[in-house]
Amino acid sequence: MLENLIKTFIVFFVVVEPISLVPMFGALTRGADPRFRRKMAVKGVVLSAIISYGFLAIGNWLLNTLGVSLDSFKIGGGILLFLLSVDMVFARQSGLRSTTVREQDEARYREDISVFPLAFPLITGPGAMATLLLLLGETRGHPSMFIALLGIVAFVLAITLALLLAVRPVERVLGVTGGNVVSRLAGVVLVAMSVQYVIDGIKASFPG
Repeated sequence: MLENLIKTFIVFFVVVEPISLVPMFGALTRGADPRFRRKMAVKGVVLSAIISYGFLAIGNWLLNTLGVSLDSFKIGGGILLFLLSVDMVFARQSGLRSTTVREQDEARYREDISVFPLAFPLITGPGAMATLLLLLGETRGHPSMFIALLGIVAFVLAITLALLLAVRPVERVLGVTGGNVVSRLAGVVLVAMSVQYVIDGIKASFPG
């Protein structure tokens, strides 16, 4: 039980990667007053929580409706997470978790960045949603694990909010280079986890 909880926390924390969000949030709110930054941080995390819990609520129904088995999704979701981990290791931008260059340009002219790009795709992008479905599948038949998953999501988002609220001090400590180092280390961990998801999915799909 404890081992599963730790694994669940690590996977979701690595995908959301709140530490590397700080430089992005700082760049999006550069020149804004502290009150505006606090408002955007709180609103963005609250919206991310709504997206995350909403996705968990309809996750099984969505897979059943689409006729996709959990094992098939493990393969597809694992590949998606592998692509995300490669982007993290090489510290490059993609639409899986970060914003693209065009999206950044659009975000600079927005008065409210809490929905786009903060809540989506920076905090709860496609990678995070795929991870939630993978983690949800592992809780089937285990109500206590499902409740634990809800708590872990809340805990990771609470850490994210705390770091965003402390954006200036954290930026001074980390800097852009520090954020990239953290991202690369998290990417290495995610590579191994994503490959394991693919292996598990293949084994279950082709037991022979």
